[in-house]
Amino acid sequence: MTTNPVMDRMRMRRIIAEDPTWSLDLIPALSTLCLQSIVTNFDRNPVLDDLPVNQRTFVLDQLSPALPLRVTANYIADGVYWKRCCQLRWGVCDLAAYGHSWKRMYMEKHLEHMIELFVPGVTDPKTIVSLVPLCNSYISRLEITQLLPPVKEQLRKGRNNAFPQIDHFDFRILLEKLTCLEELDITYRVKQCGMNFEWSMFEVTIRDCEYLAQAVESCKTLKLLRLSNSHLRDEHCRTLVKQLYNHPTLIHLDLSYNLIADVGGKAVGKLLTRCKLETVTLIYNNIGERGAEVIATALTKNTTLLSLNLRLNQIRDVGGQAICEALLRNDVLLHLHLGANELTWITAEALAKVLQHNQTLKSINLSCNKLGPEGGRALQEAIAENTTITEFDLGKTDIDQESADFIERVVSSNRLADKKKPS
Repeated sequence: MTTNPVMDRMRMRRIIAEDPTWSLDLIPALSTLCLQSIVTNFDRNPVLDDLPVNQRTFVLDQLSPALPLRVTANYIADGVYWKRCCQLRWGVCDLAAYGHSWKRMYMEKHLEHMIELFVPGVTDPKTIVSLVPLCNSYISRLEITQLLPPVKEQLRKGRNNAFPQIDHFDFRILLEKLTCLEELDITYRVKQCGMNFEWSMFEVTIRDCEYLAQAVESCKTLKLLRLSNSHLRDEHCRTLVKQLYNHPTLIHLDLSYNLIADVGGKAVGKLLTRCKLETVTLIYNNIGERGAEVIATALTKNTTLLSLNLRLNQIRDVGGQAICEALLRNDVLLHLHLGANELTWITAEALAKVLQHNQTLKSINLSCNKLGPEGGRALQEAIAENTTITEFDLGKTDIDQESADFIERVVSSNRLADKKKPS
């Protein structure tokens, strides 16, 4: 079958261009070519500040997120470029947690990522330290969700010594240099360990605590220290808090979900007499009566603590009574949480005296304790004249419904009156 050569357009073309869509009308402007050259060579010759706003926007839209941080950190301000970097790397991003700053978010999460992948004895510490000049002014909070231990071969080599050469990442090389750091949240564990699971992967060591304590002491801007889910025991707690005495800025200490018992509780109590802490959180530990008694003694001397959370411990009535007696001489504490501490009506009666005399406490949580009807009646009688309690959680305490309803009415009235007070 023959075809009409006139209809075969490809065969009739004398010149076949490489690009059929090429046209003189699509030649870019010289200014565009110059901007594209700036984008291509930005890592060798970063030019940005001298450009007009529209051209600067063009360059930022075209720059690769893979550019080295040493190039972008000091030349590109917060904005669309860092937004693109964050979204490409982490997908959904909650900017509110980072002061609504894309650059701060990128810097903090990048440094966290580098620390979490640091392998002691394998990773060069310079890889972490070298980031400090680039990101220091943007690091306000660090949340470290894992810390890798040394590889097993190194641990075997260190068996003849008291400790392996290095336990986990040594924060001393970093914290002193972070001059804007205010919050530090650390968990000593390994994520996604799979079939290589060992309990040691989820434990902090004494030397870890020594190094961390020294690092925190050197960080003069730190306000919050959270060390949770790390199998922290009494000896670790004592080692840590010794270095926190007289820390100039630390106001919040959270050692929740660990294995701290009475000795550690006593150490925290001693700390409360020698620091400016405003919030202490010790949820889900093993603190018993003796540890609670020392903390109670500290409350009679402390003038800064606003919130104490001892939920899910075992302070029982001896510890509960001690804390209540201390509150008769404390006019600073605002929030007290003693939920799930094996308390009974005995502690409820001691707290009733506090409700009659203490004019500072605003919120109390006694949930998940067996206060019983007798404890409920004692609290009901005591709270009738109280005007300061605006939150009172008595859930699952076995008190009478009549007592619960009366207490809730008084608390609601106090809360409404508190809202009407001029700020």
